[in-house]
Amino acid sequence: MGAYVLKRLGQSLITVSIVVLTVFLLLRLMPKNGYFTREDYVNMDRDARTAYLRNLGVLDDPFTQFGRFLSGLARGDLGRSITVYPRSPVLDVIGEKAPYSLWFGLAALALSMALGLGLGILMARFKDRFPDGAGTVYVTIVRAIPSLIWLFFIQQWVTALLGWPMVFYEDRPVSWVLPTISLALSGIAWYAIWLRRFMVDEENKDYVKFAVSKGLPWKRVIRGHVLRNALVPLVQYFPQQILLTIAGSLLIESIYSIPGMGGLLVSAIRQQDNPLVQALVLLYSVLGVVGVFLGDLLMVLVDPRIKLAESSGKGAAA
Repeated sequence: MGAYVLKRLGQSLITVSIVVLTVFLLLRLMPKNGYFTREDYVNMDRDARTAYLRNLGVLDDPFTQFGRFLSGLARGDLGRSITVYPRSPVLDVIGEKAPYSLWFGLAALALSMALGLGLGILMARFKDRFPDGAGTVYVTIVRAIPSLIWLFFIQQWVTALLGWPMVFYEDRPVSWVLPTISLALSGIAWYAIWLRRFMVDEENKDYVKFAVSKGLPWKRVIRGHVLRNALVPLVQYFPQQILLTIAGSLLIESIYSIPGMGGLLVSAIRQQDNPLVQALVLLYSVLGVVGVFLGDLLMVLVDPRIKLAESSGKGAAA
């Protein structure tokens, strides 16, 4: 167990290191305009711009810049925003926006897990019948149609029907409902379709047929065997889904004007705020890597077959 954890931790650290290096190099290839506010760029002549960039260290050789970047990263200093929040520390900007993404992410996560797992169980229980067909139609619409289309339709339809606000207002709780539902729709479809698939696979296995032939009630077989074993493959993806959902959705936050990290990244890219883009891309990348790592650990904890395989391998080696 310990060796497996260390191995996966090492692989995760290597992945994060590659992400850090890639993001750093790509941003250094972007136009230098991203290091100026619009007013500064217009008001400065060519020599003043060069002096400004040299003062920032952008004109130093890549090795010097990367060493300075790693030093700042180790101290928790990711630089200052340039165009979106001029001269504000990047960590302070992210700290201001993160609570919005965290709140909506947790609410959407709870909703998507509750409805998605419930829908998946219903689809598997009534396979090839109306609940299964209706669930399949929903999953197909959400996964096949570009999200911008059905999100825009929902926003317009609900606003016209119920009179709810089209954008987020911090002092109007009713404006929080639609963004939360919109953020949860994809998660509901994901949990439903995969749980249905794994439950149907489990129902066709010999141990389930044997349990039924012994006279065990079908509901007890579903709860005690099928559902429990069907959830095991999903466990690997739970942490990744949780972290990425909490981090916020770029599209949802932009559509509903939520002042979270998703909308912040869009604004930073549009205004070429290189330090802010760099910090946010690193944050999302690290969250993804951490999610995969935690998913692997959960698989080891909940799936006895992985432990058995490790024990068998050691025995064979001996």
